[in-house]
Amino acid sequence: MKILTGNDLKTGAVTWWTGEGWSLHVAEAVDVGDQGDAIAARENAARRVVSPYVIDGETAADGPRPAHIKERIRALGPTVRLDLSLKPADPAAGNWVI
Repeated sequence: MKILTGNDLKTGAVTWWTGEGWSLHVAEAVDVGDQGDAIAARENAARRVVSPYVIDGETAADGPRPAHIKERIRALGPTVRLDLSLKPADPAAGNWVI
């Protein structure tokens, strides 16, 4: 599985390609297959996202998630203060990253 990520142009927040636009939630990401680079180029040129790039993903029970630890940290947020993460109410949020 390949998923597309980048940063929001206005806020710098980590974003994920949903097939129709960008989301803050990696669970809404879709598999871009071999179209990822073309989508990234189009979205970058349209200035809807900064520096989009394709990463390896894997399917989890709650949707896709990045395969690499660096991207998992980007997806969830800080690992030292779970109250600042995108899933602050999730008691398993710390386990999700590791």
